[in-house]
Amino acid sequence: MGLEDDAREYHRTDPPGKIEISTTKPTNTQRDLSLAYSPGVAAPCLDIDEDEERAFEYTAKGNMVGVVSNGTAVLGLGDIGAQASKPVMEGKGVLFKRFADIDVFDIELDETDVDAFCRSVEAMEPTFGGINLEDIAGPECFEIEQRLRESMDIPVFHDDQHGTAIISGAGLLNAVDILDKDISEMEITFSGAGASAIATAKFYVELGADPDNITMCDSSGIITEQRAENDDVNEYKKEFARDLPEGDLADAMEGADMFVGLSVGGIVSQEMVASMAEDPIVFAMANPEPEIGYEAAREARDDTVIMATGRSDYPNQVNNVLGFPFLFRGALDVRATSITENMKMAAAEALAELARKDVPDAVVKAYGDQPLQYGPEYVIPKPVDPRVLFEVAPAVAEAAMDEGVARTEIDIDAYSEKLEARLGKSREMMRVVLNKAKSTDQRIALAEGTDEKMVRAAAQIQEQGIGDPVLLGNSDEIEGIAADLGLDFTPEIVDPRVDETEGYADRLHELRQRKGITRSEASELVQRDTNYLGSAMVEAGDADALLTGLTHHYPSALRPPLEVIGTADDADYAAGVYMLTFKNRVVFIADATVNQDPDEEVLEEITRHTAELARRFNVEPRAALLSYSNFGSVENEGTRKPRAAAASLREDPDVDFPVDGEMQADTAVVEEILTDTYEFSELDQPANVLVFPNLEAGNIAYKLLQRLGGAEAIGPMLVGMDKPVHVMQRGDEVKDIVNLAGVAAVDAQQE
Repeated sequence: MGLEDDAREYHRTDPPGKIEISTTKPTNTQRDLSLAYSPGVAAPCLDIDEDEERAFEYTAKGNMVGVVSNGTAVLGLGDIGAQASKPVMEGKGVLFKRFADIDVFDIELDETDVDAFCRSVEAMEPTFGGINLEDIAGPECFEIEQRLRESMDIPVFHDDQHGTAIISGAGLLNAVDILDKDISEMEITFSGAGASAIATAKFYVELGADPDNITMCDSSGIITEQRAENDDVNEYKKEFARDLPEGDLADAMEGADMFVGLSVGGIVSQEMVASMAEDPIVFAMANPEPEIGYEAAREARDDTVIMATGRSDYPNQVNNVLGFPFLFRGALDVRATSITENMKMAAAEALAELARKDVPDAVVKAYGDQPLQYGPEYVIPKPVDPRVLFEVAPAVAEAAMDEGVARTEIDIDAYSEKLEARLGKSREMMRVVLNKAKSTDQRIALAEGTDEKMVRAAAQIQEQGIGDPVLLGNSDEIEGIAADLGLDFTPEIVDPRVDETEGYADRLHELRQRKGITRSEASELVQRDTNYLGSAMVEAGDADALLTGLTHHYPSALRPPLEVIGTADDADYAAGVYMLTFKNRVVFIADATVNQDPDEEVLEEITRHTAELARRFNVEPRAALLSYSNFGSVENEGTRKPRAAAASLREDPDVDFPVDGEMQADTAVVEEILTDTYEFSELDQPANVLVFPNLEAGNIAYKLLQRLGGAEAIGPMLVGMDKPVHVMQRGDEVKDIVNLAGVAAVDAQQE
């Protein structure tokens, strides 16, 4: 099937459409229903009657946006009417929910009269925290938005006007930065004079463009003062009428610094681009076909052309989904009464700033591993970049508070963390540790310092204040990588070729001479293998923690730290722990990487150290030692080991957390089984520390939970070492390195 048939099937598959309503409170018992509806619902109703602001406290209003359209100007389809526009409005609701966790009712009004349309929307104000106007024809859309903004006490935003303005405005800020142009002196030509073009031109003026330097063309040519005097254009176009001779788009583009296309595809030739000023900016945003194709525009010039389109298959996509979800998120969360120009400006500036930062690996993978680095082909962030939420929404919220349109004040730093938590439990848990890591400066040695991911991670570790990264390896290579990546930081490097390492070789020889390592071999190991160098640095106190494993097999990366640093005084064994996060639950799984067939003493140690790790994440541990047996239901050597380890832990007065076993996995994590069937268990709530009977079981379990259970995995985190060491999995992403650096920094604080 083709795209159109696929889309029809996608929409008609049961249940039809793309959205549904779900409950957010329990509705399982008679009492639940009496609270949700009659008679309990009367209490919040009466409270709201006394104070309407309590609607934000008791109802979904504060997270509810109405997407309202009459279907008179549906993108690419034109005036198809209210009913036919419904799939588009449902789709808008999907984007609100997917990118900013905002709930939506789509409202299709079969009404083209401006007065009647406005009255209908105004009557719905008690329902919504904001109104997103969509696909309404011009020039009526201007009047509708203006009237509703004046009459309603909630944000009203016409995305067709302002969305493109904000996103392309962010691209413009970065384009002039890269090209070293002065926006106030630029000649800007617009193709198109509809709602989006006029709003975009106005927004560019807010960004610093001179309105006298903006030439706007409609289907009849340049909008001139003579045409305005002859009433050849509507009142909204007249604002951009210029004292120029009449001409067409080709005339308007000659010598222009920037072309902004919001019209129809294929109307700009290579000759027209060639006629523009030096290093031109070409934003050809008609969809699905741009005014000129990406390759054609680039090939028309020998100098730099910063090109943007509305398409996802080319660099610099101007996609409105980068704007409206996050603009409304910030506005809703401070209960803003409107969306102001300053709030839009804050969104554009935040987007521009985000494009200048290192791009997460997950975003790069989503776009086919193509290079994404600030420059002519990357002036606008990608829509799937999760950081847009907690970069743009706080900027919008802060602007609303500064301007006095916010009903409530919030702490912006705490708000950013709250937004980050919306992206998943793992981010919420890691934020606990990363905040702890920032309290002191720990030196974190990164063994594989010449790997690009390590260099990028070092920059982020330093930028976020997690610690002081020390890259180990060839300094020329590391500095070259940092320069190629455009990273704005000067890394600390220990280069065994040129830096003094003999003291580390002496210490390694001292520690391993009775294991067959000679002095010359120790020197060679420190010079050649940065795992040994990093381990020796940590053992000597010249670094507080070590990260390695990115380019090594786990056992080979673990061996040097074990030989040089060893296990803690209260530990004979190290173990690997994964933290798995689900929507409303966190569990720690051990051992998943180190001990193949632990006896009861090893299981006991693993449990202690994993419980300590859980507390570093502010999780109070409840430990279960797992088996295929429940409390003696099967008697053999395999079931006796976890049973004996659990008993020994319970008898130890220093163990201050509940622990039980052996038990089956479902017994450990299902509260009803624990409390109904095994009410004698030491656990009165489901376990969050799961200790597996052997490496095979632990490794299989965490991977199944991650791949089939939807869990996010953080780790492996190494416990039981004398000093902080963490061995990553080969191929981990930059965010994994940064997360483990945070864990290592907190480990070092405990020392």
